[in-house]
Amino acid sequence: MDTGTDADTITDADTVTDIEVLIAGAGPTGLLLACELRLAGVRAAVAERLPRRSGQSKALNLQPRTAEILDCRGWLAPLLDRSLTLLPGGHFAGLPLDYAALDTAFPHQVGIPQARVEEFLESRLAQYGVPVLRGRELTSFRQDAEAVTATLRTPDGTEHTVRARYLVGADGGRSTVRRLLGMPFPGRDGRIGMAVADVELAPTGDGSGGPDEPWQLPDLAPDPAGVAFLLPLGDGVHRLTFGGPEQQNADRDAPVTDDEVRGALARCPGPRRELRRLRWASRFTDASRQAERYAEGRVLLAGDAAHIHAPAGGQGLNLGMQDAFNLGWKLAATLRGWAPDGLLATYHDERHPVGARVLANTRAQVVLTLPDPDAMVVRDLLTDLLTEPQANRRVAAMIAGTDIRYPMPGAPDHPLLGARVPGLPLPAGRGALLTDAASAATSTAKPWADRVDRPDGAPVAAEGEALLVRPDGYVCWAGRDDDTQGLHAALIRWFGTPATPTTDHDHHDGSGCSLPSAT
Repeated sequence: MDTGTDADTITDADTVTDIEVLIAGAGPTGLLLACELRLAGVRAAVAERLPRRSGQSKALNLQPRTAEILDCRGWLAPLLDRSLTLLPGGHFAGLPLDYAALDTAFPHQVGIPQARVEEFLESRLAQYGVPVLRGRELTSFRQDAEAVTATLRTPDGTEHTVRARYLVGADGGRSTVRRLLGMPFPGRDGRIGMAVADVELAPTGDGSGGPDEPWQLPDLAPDPAGVAFLLPLGDGVHRLTFGGPEQQNADRDAPVTDDEVRGALARCPGPRRELRRLRWASRFTDASRQAERYAEGRVLLAGDAAHIHAPAGGQGLNLGMQDAFNLGWKLAATLRGWAPDGLLATYHDERHPVGARVLANTRAQVVLTLPDPDAMVVRDLLTDLLTEPQANRRVAAMIAGTDIRYPMPGAPDHPLLGARVPGLPLPAGRGALLTDAASAATSTAKPWADRVDRPDGAPVAAEGEALLVRPDGYVCWAGRDDDTQGLHAALIRWFGTPATPTTDHDHHDGSGCSLPSAT
């Protein structure tokens, strides 16, 4: 487990100058965004209220789409070395979902504590020279036409100011950035109280409950006594998630007691377990809220700062990291000066509906776990429906994040338009043109060679077709490789004015001039 020590990342805020993006919050969303920005050549810094990583396990999984994102940066393999298990599917309110039929190279969930993901991403930032300002709480900011000036406070009350072109609030569900921005956070308060804890268990005579115990999908069948389930985290530690009558209406900030944990352990399936030590615990609810807008001026929101929901189906960490992947290249393009008008606004336009859909499906999942007779009838119906492969695959793709399709205004309709291209290597901040080297499309895209690659051997939809792929892996144009006018319009729409002037020759001549291959 992560020890929570990281003194080498504590940086004096007085030495941080010439910052283009200040990110508040050193969770997975903020750390991934900082990595993406640095790889795209943007000078970023992360400010974090906590003086060191907590080491708490928190979220425990990477869904397939998040695995794809990390793999395209070469980071999935080292994270797999830190993982605990691979699960062949997901769940919807505890009902099993089969990931085998999904169009992904990673048809599984990666079981890994959030702390290990954070530790890995922060180590990358240290290699890149990106400062992580720990023990620096953002207390205020003001924005003007050119930049944002933020005040950071240390635990002893010392204040420093950091000026950056943009500020991103990735500082969690109780986001200070969101509050100071005055951004409405509509939704509803929690109605169901639960708790989560990292616990050490006393050894059992038959060895059950040990560190090698396999992970199981949670049993969330409605039960008046409440839900309780265990997952082994290694090093003698287990994750216990529980909720019953005792947790309802409890103060969110009230400590979780040893007696509560013992009562929950008694409800867990399997042999009786005894508590040895409670390492960490927290309360949570099924509160469901979403920021009205993900951006205002030079301030943006991502991750839990933009949306909160019940941790149903294991989507929260993944939703935030995918926010970061969508935002990173757009913010970098804006700062590098080639972003077309309105590009940064598409962050809200694309990610807000995705977040809203997650809020909707998590609310539905919570209802299906309640011991309400009507909800139980619906659960029985859904259980039957999910035995049908097509229905199971559709819900699995939603939870896995592989079915996301973004609207691509102005592009002709195509079965792949707006969908991701799994397995395509994409250097940070760069798009790709998938077409034959000798095609007219290759010649048309030549003036964008500083921001669009033509990867050798990359697949296309069909012979004679071309695909234009954004830096986040989503198809933003698809059509005949000789439709140079349509491709030219899409290049302008997503990649801005070309670095070199275009001519009619560039648009229409299939002379075989090729873009540099991706490396």
